[in-house]
Amino acid sequence: MRKISIDPITRLEGHGRIDIFLDESGEVANTYFRVPELRGFEKFCEGRPVEEMPRITQRICGVCPPAHHMASVKAADAVYHVDPPPAGKKLRELLYSYFYVADHATHFYILSGPDFVVGPDADPAERNIFGLIAKVGLTTGKQVIQALQATHEAVGILGGKYIHPVSGLPGGVSKAIGEQERARLEEIARQSVAFGQLSLKLLEDLVLANKEYLDMILSDMFTHQTYYMGLVDAQNRVNFYDGQVRVVDPQGKEFVKYAPDDYLQHIAEHVEPWTYLKFPYLKKVGWKGLLDGMDSGVYRATPLSRLNAADGMATPLAQEAYERMFETLGGKPVHQTLATHWARVIELLYAAERALELTLDPEITSPEVRIVPTEVPTEGVGIVEAPRGTLTHHYITDERGLLKKVNLVVGTTNNTAAISMSIKKAAKGLITAGTEITQGLLNRIEMAFRAYDPCLACATHALPGQTPLMLYIYDHTGTLIRRATRDEDGIVDERL
Repeated sequence: MRKISIDPITRLEGHGRIDIFLDESGEVANTYFRVPELRGFEKFCEGRPVEEMPRITQRICGVCPPAHHMASVKAADAVYHVDPPPAGKKLRELLYSYFYVADHATHFYILSGPDFVVGPDADPAERNIFGLIAKVGLTTGKQVIQALQATHEAVGILGGKYIHPVSGLPGGVSKAIGEQERARLEEIARQSVAFGQLSLKLLEDLVLANKEYLDMILSDMFTHQTYYMGLVDAQNRVNFYDGQVRVVDPQGKEFVKYAPDDYLQHIAEHVEPWTYLKFPYLKKVGWKGLLDGMDSGVYRATPLSRLNAADGMATPLAQEAYERMFETLGGKPVHQTLATHWARVIELLYAAERALELTLDPEITSPEVRIVPTEVPTEGVGIVEAPRGTLTHHYITDERGLLKKVNLVVGTTNNTAAISMSIKKAAKGLITAGTEITQGLLNRIEMAFRAYDPCLACATHALPGQTPLMLYIYDHTGTLIRRATRDEDGIVDERL
């Protein structure tokens, strides 16, 4: 049996590899999406004061700290049984909206964009942000950099720091904003709306107008029929910061809608020995393995999943783009994985429009931004939509607010099964007997996971809490003389 490894996989956060096994005839027998790193945040947060969690958990990675900051502070609100005042909630959502613009822009232009703009078969030395700028021009390249700089500035104004914000506290935020800050935030929001429109135009001109790319997006090789998950408001419109979690089935019909506190009634987690990523699935359907379809409990939580799970967008320009996407792709739900890039740009525009709405809200400059908790802390769940998927923080504390148990279901974790399935289906579609294995071919397989924008450091966990270990000892001649391993069954020490 032949083994092909893509090691390391590229243009994502974290470390991982893809192992592809070919049978004797040269056909794909199996694939494995292996993630060897482990962060272990759930365990070492135990014993810490719950109010520290909004600062601690965002150190899981530097890609989406505000997502963990928001889910964590919402969980802390619930632990202390306190509801922040309207201005406090709006300032949180405003920060989060700017973060969304920056995060989605980073993925579209830097991580996934080179595959389409430079080309999936281009030289890897050119298939990057510099190659993309060379294609779209310096003017557009400067607009991307300026948009990222401005939205980072906005997060810094609202959060105190633009990478790891510190403003969120149980019961609200630590700081109100004045008129001068509001005016600057409004200016950045208006620039962001224009940038969102530019991004949609670039996607239409450079990707959707290219028949080869459109055929690839619509191909069966990059298609899975799964359940879809996303946070929605009271009108079932996409919402990143608040609402209920809605799941629709592969036909687009509502399967369940639940409040954050009820997530354990609907979500369970499966583990496999070859990765530190967990495999969440829908409890009422059950774990049937890495399979799609109505009878499989596998679901997806991505930008495309959120648009599939919702009935629309809450802002006008994003709603127009939402309708055009589904009309172009044949109606809801859309099952083509690579269409996630289109959905991501629509969400970028929505986040910019929502930021503008919030900066124009008279309540945004209210000094009433926090209610100090007074009740005894117990247990709480906070959910937001991270760019990579539904993010759940669940904390249980003692009466002093010290954590006894932490559970995180991270955006990427929701998609572990789907990522594994997408890689295998792409590999099977691209590799047949006698196929020449090229860099371009392997990159197209990577495109199957890159659409999910995975954050592997956030998503890694170990069950039942032991980190597997392999130790090999060689003598001075290079001969293996001793081998020790540790796994869930204990320690095995062999002298050879």
